[in-house]
Amino acid sequence: MQRHDGRRPDQLRPVSIETNYLPHAEGSALVKFGETWVLCAVSLEEKVPGFLRGTGSGWVTAEYGMLPRSTNTRTDREAARGKQSGRSMEIQRLIGRALRSVTNLDLLGERSFTVDCDVLKADGGTRTASITGSCVALAQALNTLVKDGLVGSLPMSGLVGAVSVGVHENAALLDLDYIEDSSAEVDFNVVMTDEGKFVEVQGTAEGKAFDRAMMDSLIDTAAAGIRDLNAIQRKSLSDLGIEL
Repeated sequence: MQRHDGRRPDQLRPVSIETNYLPHAEGSALVKFGETWVLCAVSLEEKVPGFLRGTGSGWVTAEYGMLPRSTNTRTDREAARGKQSGRSMEIQRLIGRALRSVTNLDLLGERSFTVDCDVLKADGGTRTASITGSCVALAQALNTLVKDGLVGSLPMSGLVGAVSVGVHENAALLDLDYIEDSSAEVDFNVVMTDEGKFVEVQGTAEGKAFDRAMMDSLIDTAAAGIRDLNAIQRKSLSDLGIEL
């Protein structure tokens, strides 16, 4: 199947991760999936939520938002509306769950790491780009604990990445852009660790129901794409002297 941008069905968009993008954050990364760009920045606080006080364990959480002109038309700032949309809340909870799946929270001490994900340009797959970039930004921030002698080694069990997959004309496509996502017959978001374990699978049919064989094809396509993303993540961290 020929895609509108010339990619193969199983091909990612051009992906890059620029580390240390913000000088004041404990960790940061500008991640680009084609024309979807997300800035991920991590802040460290020497405190934890109330339910963790006295446990010696740390916490990792996330916030997500889209800039007003990250899309074709202006979207009001959620702060101006006085509340977050249900979509933003769902995405930031997903990002937090993904990051906690590869973080050794009990080794952090009573410290919290908050990852802010701000979408600068949106062309489909903002949540998956956010997860992939946040993992790299968080690794940088956690490495500050190592450099400061607060922990003996990086308190991460590995990498986590995410990608979208979908069905067009009965073909499984990897890493959908907006044009493909808006017309997909089936749409999945898959989050996996670099050990090949699942954190979350979100999938739905937009019209005709799909069978088990198609679901397996979508999962296999996503898993291969995430392995490629893990290699990009690992290279960006290795360039900083951080090995995972």
